[in-house]
Amino acid sequence: MAETSLHIAGRHYTVRCRDGEEAHLAHLADLIERKARLAQQNTPGLTEVRTLLFAALFMADELNELEREAVGRQQQLALDNEDESATRAIEALAARIEKLSDRLAAPAPDA
Repeated sequence: MAETSLHIAGRHYTVRCRDGEEAHLAHLADLIERKARLAQQNTPGLTEVRTLLFAALFMADELNELEREAVGRQQQLALDNEDESATRAIEALAARIEKLSDRLAAPAPDA
């Protein structure tokens, strides 16, 4: 198990992680650090805990927005698939109608 040091909101944290996950953890810590700096800039004088709280809220808001966008895209894809199915059904019906029309237009066989 690896150990890495992270810098978030003016403090250093030593955390353990799986071997090879250090860079990923550092990236995540950087994301949190940016949000913490944003919170401190927007509301000077925040305590460490409130800084991290606001950083978490900023990140949760972004995640929530991304989830809503993903749901919207999934719904649009479902509608697109329904449209494709309807188009195929209409095309199949049109082909059947043309065949029936051709049969009706054909001369009757001699009896």
